[in-house]
Amino acid sequence: MEKYIKRSLAPIIEKHLGKGMVIIVYGARQVGKTTLVKMLLEKYGASGGYLNCDLPEVRRILETQNHLLIKDYLGANKMVVLDEAQQVREIGKVLKIMHDTYPELQIVATGSSSFDLANKLSEPLTGRSLIFALYPFSIAELENNFSRFDLSAKLGDFLVYGQYPAIALAPAADRALLLRNLAGNYLYKDVLMFENLRRSDLLTDLLKLLALQIGAEVSMHELAVRLKCNVKTAERYLELLEKSFVVFRLRPLARNLRNEIGKKVKVFFYDLGVRNAIIDRFADLSLRDDLGALWENFCVMERMKANQRNETNSGAYFWRNHAGQEVDYLEDQNGRIAAYEFKWGQGKFRAPKEFLGEYGVKKIEMVNRDNFFNFLI
Repeated sequence: MEKYIKRSLAPIIEKHLGKGMVIIVYGARQVGKTTLVKMLLEKYGASGGYLNCDLPEVRRILETQNHLLIKDYLGANKMVVLDEAQQVREIGKVLKIMHDTYPELQIVATGSSSFDLANKLSEPLTGRSLIFALYPFSIAELENNFSRFDLSAKLGDFLVYGQYPAIALAPAADRALLLRNLAGNYLYKDVLMFENLRRSDLLTDLLKLLALQIGAEVSMHELAVRLKCNVKTAERYLELLEKSFVVFRLRPLARNLRNEIGKKVKVFFYDLGVRNAIIDRFADLSLRDDLGALWENFCVMERMKANQRNETNSGAYFWRNHAGQEVDYLEDQNGRIAAYEFKWGQGKFRAPKEFLGEYGVKKIEMVNRDNFFNFLI
């Protein structure tokens, strides 16, 4: 069913096709990259070619770096997709050869791990590529197939089971099993293979710690102490999880470092279903003690998707001072600060005067389950 959900990233990418740039699409495994690029290929009809780089025969041809052999393999295609391109050795050089030798060929490459593909692409493709990220389904994408009434009714499902394509549209009885399989077998595959990580147990422990602390400030020192490793190791493992699209960091906005939190960060999950699978917690919202944290994670992630869809470039932060006053989410657009507080229900919130005065913000907007469409769509 996922192929019938129109992805917001598709028209953004389409605007750049045929303009001489290699298109790179990152995203976690099973997030829908293959479906997206195949939809793009359909517009090219018979002149589009799809190469699955998980297949040894595809890698063998590309890794020769022989432009004549590669061209013969590609045939008369005007557009070619290299899916899971990180599997190809020296993929940056391969793409550079293809791009420079056949400038009329539109190349699209996908990768499920940005750290691996980025390391191989950074130098060879300087000035030759555009990079995009594909996320799990957004509320706006699902609105093309469901009414707002239906989506509001499904909010509980989204907070518990997330929005991965194969899971968001699966029968309710299958979702927990599918998520456990995704979290256990697929999502961290690239992380574990990266430089043959020796401490898979540390990675698992780190994920559980982060899953239990969404919406709370996290310090690398505290994580290292709890993991019984040094700060450098904890930082490295967290960075790998970020680059594999499992988690992302929200940093504090701080101008007056005497009073404001400046070093701690918040860590959120790209998908709440994955987060809940890590700690095996699929209870109904009425039975949960983490509803506020789930709602905050949901809103921050959905806002990221909305800003991508609207091609809005703004810095994203949170704010807290040492007195415990805080603001959940801030966006900085050229020095203009917009502030938001996330409450599942109609809770009250008193805006910190210190924050309003320091940043010249007149109002902090409350985002709850009754008005979230205005914020996310």
